Amino acid sequence: LFGITVIDYMLMNLAGDPVRMMAGPKANAAALALKAKQLGMDQPVYVRYFRWLSHVLSGDLGISYKTFQPVSEMIKTHLGSTLILMGASLALSLVIATIFGVYAAVHQHSKGDYVIVTFAFLGQSIPGFFFALILVYIFSVRLGLLPSSGMKELGVATSMQFKYMILPVSVLALSQAGNNIRYIRSAVLEILNKDYMRTAKGKGIGRFQTIFKHGLRNALIPIITVVGMEIPELFGGSIIIEQIFSWGGLGLMTMSAILARDVPVIMGACLLSAVVVLLSNLITDLLYAIADPTIRLK
Repeated sequence: LFGITVIDYMLMNLAGDPVRMMAGPKANAAALALKAKQLGMDQPVYVRYFRWLSHVLSGDLGISYKTFQPVSEMIKTHLGSTLILMGASLALSLVIATIFGVYAAVHQHSKGDYVIVTFAFLGQSIPGFFFALILVYIFSVRLGLLPSSGMKELGVATSMQFKYMILPVSVLALSQAGNNIRYIRSAVLEILNKDYMRTAKGKGIGRFQTIFKHGLRNALIPIITVVGMEIPELFGGSIIIEQIFSWGGLGLMTMSAILARDVPVIMGACLLSAVVVLLSNLITDLLYAIADPTIRLK
């Protein structure tokens, strides 16, 4: 985590002068020097980094250069929207991938298997922003069934706001499902050829119970690995999707901060992203022991 923050801060220092952007193109050298001194940007980059780090360790992520709000409060305000978007997308992608991945594995080399694998490759290969524009054109512009942007409609009950989630959640979920289907199909195919699966079939306990009780659980290790890797991808991919659909989450906040060279907000978002990546890897390791009893944490 320390190494990530060092790299992020150095890259931010190379990205441009935030003082000049905030002061405007007509500001003279004296105005720029005064603004830099007010923000503490007149110090060497390593001094600024360790000052930022000391504030972070005390729970202070700084003040936004643009909105003059505490960065921690801005993150709290936008975090819930992003978690809703990510959680719904991850759940939907897992449901789609599990159903179609298991079906493709059980019906290997059938027409259904070829169709599912083809659509899985398409879902994985089509860029998310392009897929989002296609859905907006079809369901918002042409059919007028769904809103193209925003999170809610004023004067409408909260329970009716789910329609604003359909398009962004569908884009993220289908993009992730394409990759998950291939992994689940491969994992289940490998398990179906094991001796204990043939024994379970011979006991006559039923095809559904054989696959989902004995087969799918033993295929969870590679599936958990993929899901653990997807959480950071969803966190990063939400930046583009939130920008397209004007979804007021961390992605939209981060993009606005990047355009304004708002260093404290960008560093706060990068720090949160790094924590999410590390926690997802830790949770993945813990889930290994739950899914596979032969794994024991020492």
